[in-house]
Amino acid sequence: MALIFGATAGGHAAVDTSRRHDGAVAGYVAARADVAVEVEIAGAPRRLRTVGRSGLADRWAVPANLIEMHVEGRRVRAQATLLVMGGAGWDQAAPGQRLRTTGKLSAPEPGQAEAAVLSASSAPLMLSAAGSAQTGPAGLRQDFTAAAGRFDGDARGLLPGMVTGDTSSLDAELDAAMKTVGMTHLTAVSGANCSLILGVLLVALRSLRFSRVFAAVLCLAGLGLFVLMVGPDASVLRAAVMGGIGLVALAGGRPGRALSFLCLAVIGLLLVQPALSTSFGFLLSVLATLGIVVAGRPIMTWFPAAVPRWLAAGMAVPLSAQAFCGPAIVLLQPQFSAYALPANMAAAVLVAPVTVLGTAAVPLVPLVPALAAAPLGIAAAFATGVGAIARFFAGLPGAGLPWPEGAFGAATMALFSACTLAAWWLLFHPARTAALALAAHGRMVVWLNGRLPRHHGPSAPPDGAASGLVHRPGRGRLRVCKQSSGRKPQWLLPRPHAPGPPRRTPPPGAT
Repeated sequence: MALIFGATAGGHAAVDTSRRHDGAVAGYVAARADVAVEVEIAGAPRRLRTVGRSGLADRWAVPANLIEMHVEGRRVRAQATLLVMGGAGWDQAAPGQRLRTTGKLSAPEPGQAEAAVLSASSAPLMLSAAGSAQTGPAGLRQDFTAAAGRFDGDARGLLPGMVTGDTSSLDAELDAAMKTVGMTHLTAVSGANCSLILGVLLVALRSLRFSRVFAAVLCLAGLGLFVLMVGPDASVLRAAVMGGIGLVALAGGRPGRALSFLCLAVIGLLLVQPALSTSFGFLLSVLATLGIVVAGRPIMTWFPAAVPRWLAAGMAVPLSAQAFCGPAIVLLQPQFSAYALPANMAAAVLVAPVTVLGTAAVPLVPLVPALAAAPLGIAAAFATGVGAIARFFAGLPGAGLPWPEGAFGAATMALFSACTLAAWWLLFHPARTAALALAAHGRMVVWLNGRLPRHHGPSAPPDGAASGLVHRPGRGRLRVCKQSSGRKPQWLLPRPHAPGPPRRTPPPGAT
């Protein structure tokens, strides 16, 4: 089965690569041609933090599907995916819209799924609006971002990012602080959001006495609407597919197989879209889930029975996720977040209210704004707390320590993560730690005895003489006995105050 899946994914990737690099667009991309294109928007705009060659401060990256292009007086109709880089006007692009613009084609970065990058030189001209299927979820997202813009402080940009995945209004300083303390997964929708939404929907439907199958169907429908609203990001797709498989298994009476669900989700997504294998967001999402599934529950069992289960889970989940994601994060950002664990533990209690209340307010904002004010205000308060936690830990000394880059940095971080998990195990198992220490002591004694030189021949010590490592009972330490040649006896040095037999003195008058 592994060979069949590998061959299928390889064949799909080969066909997709040939279509992108051998089609009609490939020649114009290699020539960096100036074109006028008609495109259909395929995803939500993403704000870029770096200033490009054009010098524009506000730049947006918008995924689009090419419909036709005009180049060198010719009209070329081709199917290809583009990544449009533009300035003003591109932030209003919505999925499903048909736009016309001009720009220069260039080759994408290695690993990107798009066939070309279009550097737009003009504002987009709308040819047709999006259909109702696209405008509904996208419109909800834009309305929620506008409603969150009425708040002051970190909630203005952090609340849309944590609820709908829109990070366009996120403050640059807050974004840098969250990167420093390893909280970037909170600034956009990830698998945790999908899990919370599914959990709340399932509990609510089962509380209303719905059957298990009907509740699973309604949860899948709600999850689909949520994915349409936030956009099919890599981590959202992985979490949605895994949650869907989990719901199907739960409806069929086979719950509790999270690792199997994760494998099915990853295999299915890579078969459908092999380009996800080069996405760092998808990799980090899978690694975090793998760490929680594999190491999260065993870490929870390490805690004593007196520790509440919610506290043990609050420490075990970020620790296991950070340990598995650390080597990949170093490849993306070569630094060590010293306060990642306490920062994520402190923010964990605030993430659930922001996600649940914010998602509940999304459909209420355009329909009943007055009714949406209460959950939106509470979610904004919790989002402000998340931002304050990130800024506090990022301001502590040593928050972001440098780390080696490349494969060496990833290998050392993997070793450091393994040592961290081992240290936590030793901390919560003192009796077994002492037993392991004594066993290691005994093995070291045997090894040292085997490594000491052996003397043979006339210079060998006499029978019964101590050699090698000698343990003195009651002293608690080892000493090396000095070897004697055997030609002269070892004379004991007199000790004046030591007890011993009385010294014999000659009788009076004796000579």
